[in-house]
Amino acid sequence: MSKTLKHLRGGITYPNKSTVSFRIGLTGPPGAGKSTLIETLGKYLTSLGHRVAVLAVDPSSAKTGGSLLGDRTRMTELSRDENAYIRPSPSSGTLGGVTRSTNEAIILCEGAGYNIILVETMGVGQSEFAVKDMVDMFVLIIPPAGGDELQGIKKGIVEVADFIIVNKADGELEAPARKIQAEYTSALKLLHRHHPLWNPVVQRVSALKNIGLEKAWETMEHYHEIMINAHELEKVRREQYRVWMWNHIRDNIMDRFRKHSKIHSNVEIIENQVMNEIITPGMGADRLMQIFSGD
Repeated sequence: MSKTLKHLRGGITYPNKSTVSFRIGLTGPPGAGKSTLIETLGKYLTSLGHRVAVLAVDPSSAKTGGSLLGDRTRMTELSRDENAYIRPSPSSGTLGGVTRSTNEAIILCEGAGYNIILVETMGVGQSEFAVKDMVDMFVLIIPPAGGDELQGIKKGIVEVADFIIVNKADGELEAPARKIQAEYTSALKLLHRHHPLWNPVVQRVSALKNIGLEKAWETMEHYHEIMINAHELEKVRREQYRVWMWNHIRDNIMDRFRKHSKIHSNVEIIENQVMNEIITPGMGADRLMQIFSGD
């Protein structure tokens, strides 16, 4: 076990506070080139001497509970790097499952000596906002696609992004990338700043051609330094740990609820009554809660 670990009650371990890791969340729509960007960035970071862990919040197979997307097959070069570790976090059909397994994986990777944690989401909905509560910096990756770019990305995700990267900015796509960069830069001026110490920025990169990644990393490092020097990083993490605790409680309660013998024997009956409009969803929920509580 790493000497940087500190043991707490309940067998939980946290890295020593003198070792400050950097947790970065990355999201974006399909086709943005997230995996290529993460692999190229990861290789660059390991070349600088960092140890990088990539935790992918994957959607899961409803039948097997396993990840649908195999990150080792999408990041072949990085997966062979001895200073990198790649792990999918299958949700087993629930977002809460992703949240808990990823939270725990972050702590374990930091305890194992990985100082940069990249948490990738698949851009499938609420997972982005769950990941926001796990990381120090939230990065939105977008392609230089034509059409209504601003309307194609959820406003809520743009509002919580600390950094926006326009990927694939090379060749014929360089001009569209400049255009979308200008549009997002203008849009950010109209949005409420979610952190008083930082103005979100928009930069162009080409992960395929390895253009602009060094500058993008400098921006990330600058953000990290500001947060550490202002003692904001510690405040943010403390609040995140509180959120993690309540998420774990909610997940455990749901597990106990579903596994309760009387719930198991009655849930199909009540579900059919709700689906056939014999009772309302609210009444169905109330009846199951009464059964669970023994009232």
